[in-house]
Amino acid sequence: MLKAVIVPVTPFAQNCSVLWCEETMKGAVVDPGGDLDRVLAAADTHGVALEKILVTHGHLDHAGAVADLRDRLKLPVEGPHEADRYWIEKLPAHGLQFGFPPLREFTPDRWLAHGDTATVGKLVFEVLHCPGHTPGHVVFFHRPSKLAAVGDVLFKGSIGRSDFPRGDHEALIASIRERLFPLGDDVRFIPGHGPMSNFGWERKTNPYVSDIAVGVA
Repeated sequence: MLKAVIVPVTPFAQNCSVLWCEETMKGAVVDPGGDLDRVLAAADTHGVALEKILVTHGHLDHAGAVADLRDRLKLPVEGPHEADRYWIEKLPAHGLQFGFPPLREFTPDRWLAHGDTATVGKLVFEVLHCPGHTPGHVVFFHRPSKLAAVGDVLFKGSIGRSDFPRGDHEALIASIRERLFPLGDDVRFIPGHGPMSNFGWERKTNPYVSDIAVGVA
């Protein structure tokens, strides 16, 4: 069974998640943007043995501490899609710009593509490439638990920004409507910021991507 705990980190209050396999107690950190001591304390509290880092996209609040956590625990890094290399290479400059501690770029051990899978213990996550917020954004979906880690693609009552360099509003809407919503109304999701929600609620009420908003109701 999949277990998860959310740890808000960085001045952007980004949702860093620790996901783990209850059978093996092996886990992964999803989007370590910073505040690693708090993230590792959460893993220790639940008795989780971390085995890898999963990254949804290359923005500093989600990927800023990837290199530090990788080196600290000797963990492999999986994700995002290679189209986010642009953002990862800019981590040091963006860290300075926003007053973060020094940030380092990194190269994942494995770039991910749509249709790939990522394992955590005995759990298997489906990888969905969902561009729009960034070109290489990916989502991790555990079908048996009906839980998705969606990064900054979709929020409760909102969607990710697409006005950053290489963002694409139409691609973002398509990612949500064509790749996330078909997974099922009862799928819960951990967003990159804010509270959890489910796809059914967003499909009915989200002012940007609901059926009414896109004219299909």
